[in-house]
Amino acid sequence: MITKLLVANRGEIARRVFASCRRLGIATVAVHSDADASAPFVHDADTAVRLPGNTPAETYLRGDLIIAAAKAAGADAIHPGYGFLSENADFARAVTDAGLTWVGPAPDSVDSMGSKVESKKLMAAAGVPVLGDLTPETATESDLPLLVKASAGGGGRGMRIVRDLAALPGEIAKAQAEAESAFGDGTVFVEPFIESGRHVEVQVVGDGDGQVLVFGERDCSVQRRHQKVIEEAPAPGLPGATREALHAAARLAAAAIDYRGAGTVEFLYDPARDRFFFLEMNTRLQVEHPVSEEIFGADLVELQIAVAEGRSIADVVIAPPRGHAVEVRLYAEDPAAGFSPQTGLLTALDIPGVGAEFELVSTGSTGGIRLDSGVVAGNEIGTFYDAMIAKVICWAPTREQAARRLAGALAAARIHGLRTNRDLLVGLLRSDVFLEGRMHTTWLDDPAVAQSLSAPAADNLELSAFAAALALAERARASSAHHARIPAAWRNVPSQPQVASFTRGDEDVEVSWWSGRTPRLDARDDVVVLAATPGEVTLAVNGVATTYEVTVSGHLGSHVDVDSPAGHVALRRTPRFTDPADRVAEGSLLAPMPGTVVAVHAAVGDAVAEGQPLLVLEAMKMQHTINAPHAGTVIELDVAIGDQVNGGAVLVVVDTPEEIAE
Repeated sequence: MITKLLVANRGEIARRVFASCRRLGIATVAVHSDADASAPFVHDADTAVRLPGNTPAETYLRGDLIIAAAKAAGADAIHPGYGFLSENADFARAVTDAGLTWVGPAPDSVDSMGSKVESKKLMAAAGVPVLGDLTPETATESDLPLLVKASAGGGGRGMRIVRDLAALPGEIAKAQAEAESAFGDGTVFVEPFIESGRHVEVQVVGDGDGQVLVFGERDCSVQRRHQKVIEEAPAPGLPGATREALHAAARLAAAAIDYRGAGTVEFLYDPARDRFFFLEMNTRLQVEHPVSEEIFGADLVELQIAVAEGRSIADVVIAPPRGHAVEVRLYAEDPAAGFSPQTGLLTALDIPGVGAEFELVSTGSTGGIRLDSGVVAGNEIGTFYDAMIAKVICWAPTREQAARRLAGALAAARIHGLRTNRDLLVGLLRSDVFLEGRMHTTWLDDPAVAQSLSAPAADNLELSAFAAALALAERARASSAHHARIPAAWRNVPSQPQVASFTRGDEDVEVSWWSGRTPRLDARDDVVVLAATPGEVTLAVNGVATTYEVTVSGHLGSHVDVDSPAGHVALRRTPRFTDPADRVAEGSLLAPMPGTVVAVHAAVGDAVAEGQPLLVLEAMKMQHTINAPHAGTVIELDVAIGDQVNGGAVLVVVDTPEEIAE
């Protein structure tokens, strides 16, 4: 029996495994990088071992250091989590060679599915339907669109959709570089891309002796940048015969490699023709496993441990699936800016309806909200790892109830400090496309969809900014030793309204209002201020009252978060005077987020065309190309490969059209 288990991973999955270990009475060990030294998962473990360094290559991809840490801490087993070394057969062999128990599939099974190219051949031989492969040399215009995909790993890294055959070599090079950075293997392949397909996957648990349990299927079709955003179980709208065929194909796939432990067989479902194709098998626990746990009332980590200990699963009775579960991935990112990752301090993370973290809620009488999070308020979201803050899961008797409850909990949540995709998630869950089950994997490829679903209503933005201005004025009055009894922002002879200036992302937000004993919003007679304090403002619009909670944080109160039933609005105060050091020249291209320069394609003096790639920035394991905004000449380029840059830093300057005309 396992007595002490080390998790060779970080963040939310490490905390998830530790939660099951606590229930089972198994001691736990964490390993952590320097950047993660104060992370919650380190404190959740009974003991922790430092891995010197910050990047994955220095820490969580160093199998030798992890095995040494396990021995030093007295662990007798290693759980790989997901990502990093979880699907590395050589690491699995090294763990068992060191006399430790590997909580995962046999290394040979990992090898069988480690290459998406070879695994498709294996599945075809086993009778599982697969998509045909293409090569850059054999692909023709009639094959478009194409999908370039990393052979190792997953999570959308190393994936590119190609709609122009001339762009194929460049997209392959980008995918190879991204895959090499994320997985240490730059092998990619090309296959046909099915428009409007759905991503449906089947959860399996095998014992390595031919016994395979199926815990239903999940729909993971709502994706951005080929990474899943919303997952749910069971998959909606599947014909019964198709569901049974999916489960049977997954059993065939797992049995073909004598699979042991928890794994996921992923399929691309074509609803127009009611057919499906094998994509890959993830020989590990998936990020989205909680929705399967919720509808079956099972602990998949406990089953992983049981199989690793050699216990039979022949006597495991799977109850019929119950109700519906929906999971969303809460990311630190800006959907309106191409889902660019965000970094900074998370100052608040409070989601109503959550009981204990990682708690199975479907076994209760009323259901509820489950939170699987790798961070807590006060933690920093950095550049070294994934931008996911948490997974928020809701179980309910029906799909409609689960979507409504989850959207309501997210809308009422307090998530402060940095931009997130929370508003987009609420919009997605409440959209007709999702509620009617018409979502597909390319739904969010259109930037207009994300922008329309995540933008706050214009009226809510104005009223939230007004509430912020009033609260800031009350805050200034309350802190004054001389004017505490005078109305906020008082003017003896008012000649013009007060003006409060903010920014919301790249958008300027300005609100004009009249101060006095009865403050009022300029040019609006329908808004009445009922109450105002430094932390709370109540406004009535045509007699309907709404309370706005205002939270001020950051250096000199620079960040203002406004929460109300109409949604959350994050504002940043515009300084009255601009520091000359903060000014940038026209034509400057700024880093959209902190990251590392991994490629430079231009030099000072080069003539460039509009849209020409100038350099590539890597942040949170994704690569972002910086393109020329217009034709011109590079007049400044002060970064080199390997440089770490801050968000907003000037990367390159291309002369402006005005300069060219002169």
